[in-house]
Amino acid sequence: MRKEKPYVTYAILAVNSIVFLMQYLLPEIMIENELGMFAPSVVYQQEYWRFLTPMLIHFGLAHFALNSVVLYYMGQQCEAIFGQWRFALLYFLSGLMGNLASFAFNHPNTLSGGASTAIFGLFGGFLVIGYHYRDNRAFQALTKQFGMFILLNLVFGVFDTSIDLWGHLGGLLGGALAGMILAVPHAEDRFSTRERITGVLFFLFFFVIAILLGFRKLGLPIL
Repeated sequence: MRKEKPYVTYAILAVNSIVFLMQYLLPEIMIENELGMFAPSVVYQQEYWRFLTPMLIHFGLAHFALNSVVLYYMGQQCEAIFGQWRFALLYFLSGLMGNLASFAFNHPNTLSGGASTAIFGLFGGFLVIGYHYRDNRAFQALTKQFGMFILLNLVFGVFDTSIDLWGHLGGLLGGALAGMILAVPHAEDRFSTRERITGVLFFLFFFVIAILLGFRKLGLPIL
């Protein structure tokens, strides 16, 4: 059976590269200010696209290059495991939850962005796979490596104020829940219906809580 190429990963990398080139070549249009997560713009100007578009922008070449390398490596593995459409949903749901966490918990004047919210979600999704395939040595070895990578990054995030720690935590949570919901093809015996429904309920719960906290933070409760 021929293994499909990770076309979704390639497509995401291509879009991110185009946006970064636009940021670099056309700095006067300030794409990051238009697409990044900036809570006041969401609340006061109803720019709700900012819950997704921060995944497209990066602040500098090092930021873009690091995220691209990790996405290329993780994306291929996760897309092979989840399949193309599940992988695409995993990526975007993770980024959404990461940006919601940034919206809810970062300082109101913080401008944040980067594919790392979604990338941390890929790690979260993989950890869920590792839990369900505890009898698979290859999965367990990768799970331990990725778990250590996550831990180190979160520790660095505590001390480096340039890192969006809340975005990473939200992406990790979103990816874990999305992994529970989406499962993997032909693995119905490992992912119960009850577990998947629980994942949906928790995802919706955190979604609503993050929205409420973000609006309340700026003095505009929506209930």
